[in-house]
Amino acid sequence: MLSRCPGAVRIRNPIITEKICPQCGAEIELFSIDPLMPCTCGFIAYNDVQSCLQWCAYARDCVGDAAYEQFMARKQK
Repeated sequence: MLSRCPGAVRIRNPIITEKICPQCGAEIELFSIDPLMPCTCGFIAYNDVQSCLQWCAYARDCVGDAAYEQFMARKQK
């Protein structure tokens, strides 16, 4: 049995990924907790990673109230 959920690792310890904007060629930095990030040109880049926070019944207990609320607020934007 696992002592912690392996699906929440990127939420507790966010990692950064970089994407190239298809519209202007600029580099867009996305943290694993960001569902989307706008480029300086206005293009919206979406994070490819689906988070367990979106479907797990224990998500709030696993990552804490603050991280859960922050993720869900960003997701709704």
